Amino acid sequence: MATTIAISGKGGSGKTTVAAMIIRSLLEQAGGPVLAVDADPNSCLGLMMGVEPAGVVAEVREKIIEKGPSNPGMDRVRSFEYGIQQAITEGAGFDLLTMGRPEGPGCYCAANNLLRKFLDELSPAYEFVVIDNEAGMEHLSRRTNNNVDLLCIVAEATALGAITAQRIFKLAKKLPISVKEIGVIWNENRGPLPVTRDSSDEQRATSDDIQTFGCVPYDKAAFDASMQGKTVFDLENDSPAFLAVCKIFEDILVLNRFTTNHEL
Repeated sequence: MATTIAISGKGGSGKTTVAAMIIRSLLEQAGGPVLAVDADPNSCLGLMMGVEPAGVVAEVREKIIEKGPSNPGMDRVRSFEYGIQQAITEGAGFDLLTMGRPEGPGCYCAANNLLRKFLDELSPAYEFVVIDNEAGMEHLSRRTNNNVDLLCIVAEATALGAITAQRIFKLAKKLPISVKEIGVIWNENRGPLPVTRDSSDEQRATSDDIQTFGCVPYDKAAFDASMQGKTVFDLENDSPAFLAVCKIFEDILVLNRFTTNHEL
């Protein structure tokens, strides 16, 4: 069974860059294969991984809902699965599935049930499934995947970042899915971790309220790569940010969790 890792965080936190580093780290340490799911409507994960999405699930889903199966000889389930298979993009050691824009008006229950069923059947073919979500975690909240082993909240090491991390943490607790473990990856950390106040109950809250998986230091090379449209594979092996991500997942996957399933 695949280990499912979901990444969430607000826009501008470096979430997608960290997600891409996590995928590269898993490929190099565990050997893959990895299913990368881009569940952020901005759909930038493919760019960071150096692949152009062959299609997006949203288009497949809406086509099925609006027009029915494209081939009269195929039922809706087969047509939907065929469309998603066509949308899967092959990379070096990983596959990319891009979700696309959020749901529009109308009922998507049947389509989401088909999508969840397809992902459940697809996941065992991979060692890891890495899902890059937006801050609201739309696709997780729609239950397109029932179980998450690890939810990584990427946040800037600032007071605002800590507040955002707490809000995502509370949202995750309310989702109708099973999340085994939740923690924060403090990105572009340049000093002490932040101390902030929870605006909902005005009680003092610190980074200790949410488990810290680790800190990723500010790395000019990683920042420049993101700004210049380079891929995560363009980063040097000694990139401080990439080395930090590798260490975080070495500790998570080997020292503490999932040791029976994976050897890194």
